[in-house]
Amino acid sequence: MKLILIRFFIGGISVSTFSLLGDLFKPKSFAGLFGAAPSVALATLALSVMADGRPSAATQSTSMMLSCVALFCYSSCVSWTMMHRPMRTIWATILFLPVWVVVSFGLWAVLLK
Repeated sequence: MKLILIRFFIGGISVSTFSLLGDLFKPKSFAGLFGAAPSVALATLALSVMADGRPSAATQSTSMMLSCVALFCYSSCVSWTMMHRPMRTIWATILFLPVWVVVSFGLWAVLLK
């Protein structure tokens, strides 16, 4: 029960803080970037440090950084395709999911394994 309350408070505080930061910037749709991923990542890392120690959190943060690289590659492919080809969004996102998987597992195999 204590861990659930800690998760609740850390998650709530971090989501509120990043939402406030997102609200300060333009455009307002940018606020979603600050509201979700960074706050969840920080809450996860804080809980990992408390529960499993710093080495576990270091491994998780390295994995998160490599996942960001994979997400960037995926997003770049989808964005470029949507700007240069007449394609529906759903098909572009599905088409490039293998890019995300290949980059993620490739980085993991080369750098973390």
